[in-house]
Amino acid sequence: MTGRLAGIRRYPVKSLLGEELDAVEVDVAGLAGDRRLALVHRTTGRVASAKNPHRWRALLGLRATGGDPGPVRVTLPDGRTIAPDADATDEVLSRLLGEPVRLTGTVPADAVIERSRPEAVLAEGVATAVQVDEGRLGAAAPPGSFVDFAPVHLVSTATLDRIGAAVPAGVVDPARYRPNLVVATAGAGFEENDWVGRELHIGDRLVLRVVAPTPRCAVPTLAHGELPGDQDALRAPARLNRVVPLPGLAAQPCVGAYAQVVRPGRVRLGDPVRLA
Repeated sequence: MTGRLAGIRRYPVKSLLGEELDAVEVDVAGLAGDRRLALVHRTTGRVASAKNPHRWRALLGLRATGGDPGPVRVTLPDGRTIAPDADATDEVLSRLLGEPVRLTGTVPADAVIERSRPEAVLAEGVATAVQVDEGRLGAAAPPGSFVDFAPVHLVSTATLDRIGAAVPAGVVDPARYRPNLVVATAGAGFEENDWVGRELHIGDRLVLRVVAPTPRCAVPTLAHGELPGDQDALRAPARLNRVVPLPGLAAQPCVGAYAQVVRPGRVRLGDPVRLA
């Protein structure tokens, strides 16, 4: 497979909206400045994640930009911006979210997130409290970031096109699946399943090792800023690509793939991508 790099996306604060970039450095921890901050519940110590939409879907109404280099800024729904190190930041975010939170770059020793069962969310709606599963962060990543599993998340344009063709709107926005890198490919879609165990060479230096398909939670169905909610963004892959992401797990709807960094490097939009 050969392709090109069609999108670069960074999320400075976990579960907040992020930003599109033209170029970025990528090291063993992932994209520079990606998911280095998160909101942590002051009482439970759990990391806030829109994977539990009943509690945290409002996170996707906030946008984080900047970081490495430069300061991170959080833009609120009313257009105001705040800095993570401002004295009132935690109180402003706690009032907005209705939960006592602190914004931090320190990963808790036993970082845990809550993941609502996506089938239950589809059946009951995002505003309903449904059963959640607890999971550890960063099982396939080095310490120090708030990634869900591995440092880099990939998705192909062929997969996005396949999903788009299966939903009433006829198109699906890649923002719903929160990829770091979007790879332009010509195929039938869901080829990321076949990338597992292989290496992707991007640009002059970056080498990634693909480790697992990405199981999808309820997040793709949620409103992302001005992008309205859409349950078909999860229902379509549930019909088209229900696979086992890792040994020992049940089959789940998957979109894209997780990867580890074998050799760091800087990447730019338009860089060639080659599957070794």
